[in-house]
Amino acid sequence: MPLTIAEMASKGYTKGTTKAAAMKTSYDAAKSRMKTGYGAQPFGPTRKSNYNSMIDKAVYRTDWDKWKTNWSAKMAE
Repeated sequence: MPLTIAEMASKGYTKGTTKAAAMKTSYDAAKSRMKTGYGAQPFGPTRKSNYNSMIDKAVYRTDWDKWKTNWSAKMAE
C-alpha cells in the first residue's frame, strides 16, 4: 500500500535526524577542500580571504522540523 505524504515526510525526517551527526562531520571535514577549491579560482586575495573567513565561521545545521513542513507542503502541490 502506498505511503501518504505525511508518512513519507515522517520517514525522511527520521532518516535525516539519524544521519545529522554524520552529515555535520562530513561538512566539517570538507571545509579544507572548499578553501582549496575556491583558492584555485581566479579571484583576488581579498575575495579569497573573505571566503576562507566565512568557511571558518560557518556552522553546519539543519532544521529537520522545518524540512518536514516544507517538504510536505511542496509534495502536496
